[in-house]
Amino acid sequence: MNQKQHEGSLDRRRAGILLHITSLPGPAQCGDLGSDAFRFIDFINKTGFSVWQILPVGPTQSDGSPYQSSSVHAGNPRLINVGELADQSLLPAEFAQKQRITDSEKKQLLIRAWKTFQSKPSQEMRTELDDFITENASWLENYTLFRALREENRNQCWWDWPAPIRDRDPAAIEKAKHRLESSLDYIRFEQFQFFRQWMKLKRYANERGVLLFGDMPIFVAHDSAEVWAHRDVFELDAEGHPLVVAGVPPDYFSATGQRWGNPLYRWDRLERDGFSFWVERMKTQLQLFDLIRVDHFRGFEAYWEIPATNDNAIEGRWVKAPGDRLFEHLHKLYDPLPLVAEDLGLITPEVDALRRKFGLPGMKILQFAFTGGPDNPYLPFRHEANSVTYSGTHDNDTTLGWYLGLDDASRLYVDEYLGRPREEMPWPVIRAALASRSRLAVIPMQDVLALGTEHRMNLPGTAVGNWNWRFQWQTINDDLAQQLRWRVEIYGRIVDP
Repeated sequence: MNQKQHEGSLDRRRAGILLHITSLPGPAQCGDLGSDAFRFIDFINKTGFSVWQILPVGPTQSDGSPYQSSSVHAGNPRLINVGELADQSLLPAEFAQKQRITDSEKKQLLIRAWKTFQSKPSQEMRTELDDFITENASWLENYTLFRALREENRNQCWWDWPAPIRDRDPAAIEKAKHRLESSLDYIRFEQFQFFRQWMKLKRYANERGVLLFGDMPIFVAHDSAEVWAHRDVFELDAEGHPLVVAGVPPDYFSATGQRWGNPLYRWDRLERDGFSFWVERMKTQLQLFDLIRVDHFRGFEAYWEIPATNDNAIEGRWVKAPGDRLFEHLHKLYDPLPLVAEDLGLITPEVDALRRKFGLPGMKILQFAFTGGPDNPYLPFRHEANSVTYSGTHDNDTTLGWYLGLDDASRLYVDEYLGRPREEMPWPVIRAALASRSRLAVIPMQDVLALGTEHRMNLPGTAVGNWNWRFQWQTINDDLAQQLRWRVEIYGRIVDP
């Protein structure tokens, strides 16, 4: 391995808040890119924090998980704000003040806005749309066709479509494009609106010194536009079914491991093509975000390959991946690489060496720190500067819920380590994160609001009841921003404009 070391992307001490867009308040069925998102940036700015971490923003599937998206490029239309469409004169003004909007109503309003745009488009917006379509054609055309065909086929998975369409027969594809022309135009408009609203929000954040910190899963959902359009770079059979799937082996948390079910890459083909699949993916994500967390980073060094016929992850094997060559290629395009490695779980020296070679910060979770004694790598005094410390993540219990769920001995150990603080939980853990040597400390919004277990975002291994949590503005005390700012300031995390 070439041992040249690359610089990391965290150049100063910062503090951030973890909150997914869907968790914002607002009239829609989930939080979106409307006024509450801008208000949240103002709140972040007022606290002295300078990073907003967000989960993946692609179109979600039936379980609502942002980690199983139907596209690695497209934006989730649920996040489009209806009021912004009214501001563009694409909907009547009353919709800017509507108090309640369901997902189905939002879909109908988006269609109505599209029809208005068709009937009397402004030349400026028409040009803007045309430019968007041209600049994003490499992924947009596959996604729009995938979406339209999926709707035409009663939302069946693509491998259950008629064989000519499933297998992308050129004649069948051309007929579909002609047949579905109106649907394709609408979906292009929908994506244009998502990116237009997103970029407006990003400009607002960056102008106020706030960085947007995104999240990119390493693997791709099987039922996605990219797997359908690029079957040759995934381990699939002739009918589109996976031969092998992703997951992790049995460990302390699960005797049967975790079978995620994502198809695995044919890395040799990706590499022969100059890793264009990943280059395009990075390009899209870096339009949206200033910094990106790469989920399951260890899979770039070696991944757990499970036969697709197996119901669990026990009978798998580790297969080497060309992560070194991939990141060397990406580094030629982006220097430094603005990535954070999700390096939780069983991490080998080879995985750690890959992360360090490219200067990628790793993750430190304080809820993992208080077992195993002073050798535990998650303890604050063991953190390295080029890392990101969290009180907890979207997959953890809230810190208050975690603390209350400990047994007496474990709770006593936490109290003793933290100096028997007089502050109530979760503030001692928040303080420990901010005091850490890590250049970036991130606190989930649930911990900022000192909320319990009932407010957690996700319970791994369960398929229902997740991803629905939202906060309300009335839960934020008048002095909360000042309390946060004081702590950010005393631990040297205020970033001068």
